[in-house]
Amino acid sequence: MFACVHNAGRSQMAAAFFNKHRTRDGIKGISAGTNPASEVHGVVREIMLEEDIDLSHIKPVKLTPELAQTCSTIITMGCGEACPYVPGVKIIDWQITDPKNKSLDEARKIRNEIEIKIKVFITENNY
Repeated sequence: MFACVHNAGRSQMAAAFFNKHRTRDGIKGISAGTNPASEVHGVVREIMLEEDIDLSHIKPVKLTPELAQTCSTIITMGCGEACPYVPGVKIIDWQITDPKNKSLDEARKIRNEIEIKIKVFITENNY
């Protein structure tokens, strides 16, 4: 699981890239937020379309303890203490800038940083 505050930017990109690049069947990246927005940020939808990933149909969801229990790992991207603690679930924190209200060029840099981190994570964990 990839988690951020609004589930409208970083975590959506991370889950989409995880699902695009994963090499194992039977595993899926999901995303959620501690205070979900009503929709994915427009700049994020736009820059992900450049990567042939359409997030226009995605609705941000709330990160609940019940949802967290379905995961083996939660990668946080700025939700800090607001993320639920679930015994047995590994927590990794990536400090990544929020793309909300950023220019297209700034948002692309964030997108590219997330994709690189995802590829390394997949390789290191054989996903």
